[in-house]
Amino acid sequence: MTERPQPPDLILASTSPYRRLLLERLGVPFRCLPPLVNEEALKTGGIPPLSLAERLATAKAESLDQAEPGATVIGGDQVVAFAGRVFGKPGSLGDAVNQLTAMAGATHQLITALAVRHEGRTILHTDVTSLRLRPLTPDEIERYVRADRPLDCAGSYKLEERGIALFEKIETADHTAILGLPLIALTTILRKLGYSIP
Repeated sequence: MTERPQPPDLILASTSPYRRLLLERLGVPFRCLPPLVNEEALKTGGIPPLSLAERLATAKAESLDQAEPGATVIGGDQVVAFAGRVFGKPGSLGDAVNQLTAMAGATHQLITALAVRHEGRTILHTDVTSLRLRPLTPDEIERYVRADRPLDCAGSYKLEERGIALFEKIETADHTAILGLPLIALTTILRKLGYSIP
């Protein structure tokens, strides 16, 4: 019986603990490396939210081409689209409060882009989740932000923690996309590339 050839090293181009934990669920060996990309420089020019998420995910995956030749590299990014605006990671308690205040009682989209770089080509997949926040009082918003401190989360919420209580409705094809890495699509891609999952 011939042995199946080993697929290339798998690298997650991310410093996100959320993406690392999600990828660990697939049980495939991988390494985490920080992407070699200036995200802020890529956010200029009024790019539509979906295109922005895809641009950032692709840039992260492709940024390690020279540093890790021959590897398969996964890049991901998320942006929140609401009323023509793009909300990224708030970075401060005040900005988190402002984002949630703006979206309270309304529906927004969470766009999660996935890029897999393999043998000189990039495979792209994007999930768009529709989420409706409950009407929230200023006290409820401030209490939530102090409790979860969602400063490193696009849209200023953590659905895997207390943030779930903020929502009336969530419509998604893959709940792991909300957390930062769409595992259903990623599993499909990696299996086609020769990785054994499960």
